[in-house]
Amino acid sequence: MGNIITGVFIAFLISFYAIPIIIQLADQAKLYDVPDARKVHKKPIPSLGGLGIFIGFMMGLLLTEYIKLDALQYYYASFLVVFFYGIKDDILKLKPMKKILGQLIVSLILIFKANLVITNMFGFLGVTYIIPSFAYLFTMMTIIVIMNAYNLIDGIDGLAGSLGILTSSVFGLFFYLSGDMFYALLGFVLSGSLFAFLIYNYSPAKIFMGDTGSMLLGLINAILAIHFIETAGGFALIPALKFTSPAAAFGILAVPLLDTLRVFGIRILHGHSPFFPDRNHLHHLLLDRGLNHKQILFTLVGVAIVFMIGTYFALPLGSTIVIGLQGIIFFLGVYLLSRVPKHKKHLTVVREDFILTLDENKVGSAKKH
Repeated sequence: MGNIITGVFIAFLISFYAIPIIIQLADQAKLYDVPDARKVHKKPIPSLGGLGIFIGFMMGLLLTEYIKLDALQYYYASFLVVFFYGIKDDILKLKPMKKILGQLIVSLILIFKANLVITNMFGFLGVTYIIPSFAYLFTMMTIIVIMNAYNLIDGIDGLAGSLGILTSSVFGLFFYLSGDMFYALLGFVLSGSLFAFLIYNYSPAKIFMGDTGSMLLGLINAILAIHFIETAGGFALIPALKFTSPAAAFGILAVPLLDTLRVFGIRILHGHSPFFPDRNHLHHLLLDRGLNHKQILFTLVGVAIVFMIGTYFALPLGSTIVIGLQGIIFFLGVYLLSRVPKHKKHLTVVREDFILTLDENKVGSAKKH
């Protein structure tokens, strides 16, 4: 436990002191995320926060990691790949297919070098052991989807970082209790860096994590989730995990995963690429209903916690039923939210003789007198 505390402390301190320097450098070089019609921020904000997260995370891990794994060097290699293409995207903006290529390279490193593969679905849809060719393909899809889930949920101040702290800490706690110390360290050290980042990203944000941060966050949670699925069955404190580890992992990642799968589905049904930008994410739906950044942050983190607790108590039902219930509850909730009328934005027109409040949608038809 001492190494984990030390690693978290190092990661927090380095990220905490690095990020203000990064903000200053980004301001000098004009490296901003510029607002547009789809984005919710109103002024240019530096988007290199992922650099501070990466530095703190790597230093916290390197200075406290003491368990030698055969896969360790390949994990570090995958982190570096994400860092380099993430930084390039944050500065120069990569096309979606180039980002997918980077994610594909990362997944190939993890599958064929680190041997990180989902080999068993533990009864989900009646599937147990998976033949190698399909296992490789399914694992690759899992890594890419989880990485994109955190990238796409990063839409309002503090959301991706807060969800990242929650999910990586839950995985870290499980691995600590099961004696799997490297993966516990991986989860908690990431949380340490994210805590420092949130000090500057909490609304109103001074910096965004950018693709460097969100992709790293997604990658580490993908590693933790796959290792969890493969090993959680031996955890004596929760016997039900022997047959339901996929459902438990899905429940931990439910909010970013289900929102991403929902948005991908909407885009494909409308004939667009899954990576076509739009305003269909949960945080956009809540913004349109009048909630502010802080309210949305606490709402979605609360929903994520409820999904985790509900999943834990539902595990005896088996993976197929639990994952089915997760999907039904989530999509029913989104449907009910969509039935709530959108919040009407108003503009206040001030003149010397009167104050008039107009619906934004009607402003265009107003005539000058």
